[in-house]
Amino acid sequence: MSQADARFDHPPRPLAQRLGAILWPSFFAAGVATMVFFAFVDPLLLRDMTFPEVEVSRGVGYTIGFFMFWACTASSSLFTWILLRPASRYNKPLPKD
Repeated sequence: MSQADARFDHPPRPLAQRLGAILWPSFFAAGVATMVFFAFVDPLLLRDMTFPEVEVSRGVGYTIGFFMFWACTASSSLFTWILLRPASRYNKPLPKD
């Protein structure tokens, strides 16, 4: 094994695969969270409690809620991805004795 091969335990993954690993599971989690949340909360009542002066339809309320849940679950997936990156990619290999 050469010095270049010992540097990484596997080659870097393509950007599309990295983004997919973060965005795809978070998309499903946001969908489930949206369904559960809006099963109990009406977007129009939520609007009346938070921003009564803003005209928001139910559909826009569902959309805003979904994207907020997606942002939350994507940040969770991103943090998990950051924690699971291999240390060999960021640490120099130990010298061989």
